Amino acid sequence: MNLKEIFSHGVTEIIGEKELRQKLESDPTKIVIKYGVDPTRPDIHLGHAVCLRKLREFQDLGCKVVFLIGDFTARIGDPTGKSKIRPELDQAEVEANVKTYLEQAGKILLTDPKHFVWIRNSDWLMSVTDVAAPEGADLTINKKNKKTGSEDKINIHFPPNSMIAKTAVWEKSRMQRQYTKIIKTYTFWNILAVLGKTSHARLVERDMFQARIKKGEPIFMHELLYPVIQGIDSSVIADIFGSCDLELGGTDQHFNMLMGREVMEMNSKKPQAVITLPILEGTDGKEKMSKSLENYVGITESSREIFGKTMRIPDELIPRWVELTTDLDSAEFEKRLKKKENPKNLKAELAKELVRIYHGSKEADKAVEEFERMFSGKSGGGEPDEIPEIQIEEGGWGIVELLAAAKLVDSKSDARRLIEQGGVRMNGKKVESFEENFEVGKDELILQVGKRKWAKVIRGS
Repeated sequence: MNLKEIFSHGVTEIIGEKELRQKLESDPTKIVIKYGVDPTRPDIHLGHAVCLRKLREFQDLGCKVVFLIGDFTARIGDPTGKSKIRPELDQAEVEANVKTYLEQAGKILLTDPKHFVWIRNSDWLMSVTDVAAPEGADLTINKKNKKTGSEDKINIHFPPNSMIAKTAVWEKSRMQRQYTKIIKTYTFWNILAVLGKTSHARLVERDMFQARIKKGEPIFMHELLYPVIQGIDSSVIADIFGSCDLELGGTDQHFNMLMGREVMEMNSKKPQAVITLPILEGTDGKEKMSKSLENYVGITESSREIFGKTMRIPDELIPRWVELTTDLDSAEFEKRLKKKENPKNLKAELAKELVRIYHGSKEADKAVEEFERMFSGKSGGGEPDEIPEIQIEEGGWGIVELLAAAKLVDSKSDARRLIEQGGVRMNGKKVESFEENFEVGKDELILQVGKRKWAKVIRGS
């Protein structure tokens, strides 16, 4: 894809386009692109993939992507698009989400050192004193055995939240050691220096804040600071890598990314260009794709799930999904839709392409066959020919715990909601109450959640 297509395909707005274009035409390998994510959820879905695919286009030109893990800001909560304050996350949840984000990002982005590096903003926004050390924090010391000449490992345990325990946790979690000499910790004094050049009126002009003010709802100070902190992130990345030439994100990040330009200028740096991309609507066709709204398609979901969920999108969204999630010709799809071609055929082509992107051509062909078998009456009762087996410890299980152990739901509360909605079946019979119990290892248990999630529960070893 050439530069003209990259700048036009699926792009809403470009700020600082002239300077960015000149840099790209001169030497794209010197371009540093910031992409920030708050790991508030463990899954990357097609909405996130809109930005990741655009980043990949820049990588193919030779640019380096700095994948900024907002492990500090994730614990604050970005107020973007939210009418209420977002709950804070604990450290353990953030760390778990960081791991899965990086694993999933590699399905789209080049992850070699030439094109990719990841970094976390806690490296400059947190210090060791901010870390919570859990019970059982320990430090491993390698001590040379004088008799054998080998090194013996000695584990020393510390009281929880003692300074030395905090240090042990901090050292284990810091991944960007090569940058520690460059990074300075942003103390409250440093942040005050930035705030001294940022007006209150500028921060509260955001749409969601204005809506809260009209409703008489509170705006908390840490929410006001969020875009300032995001701006500081851009400035720090410029310190580390020599420049921060571009920040890319959805239209909902427009205000935050512009704040990055302002903070960089305050610190006498060349401001980053900004590219905003459209927000992908979820499978309901109403709200933006979101795991909390249950209208998402995860890129690591099974072929069956990706295909089936895509087939549920409203017909009018087909061209938009084609444009934002694939390299297929969206104009061609729009033309065929206007000519009254059966939308089911168009959605099947889109669904097959999405499965191909994330699971390969063989899985895409199998997903088509499976869908036709399940929804065209070719398979009695709609049960798939092959049901994955899940090993569970033998004994009595409540249905909620069983669903969670089989990983057919995201949480126990999710299991209860699905049962209440009539979306769970055991051996073909609807589960009426989340108080029901089943015996694993005694009889065959076939669980069904919705139309596409199946599991045969067998006794574990």
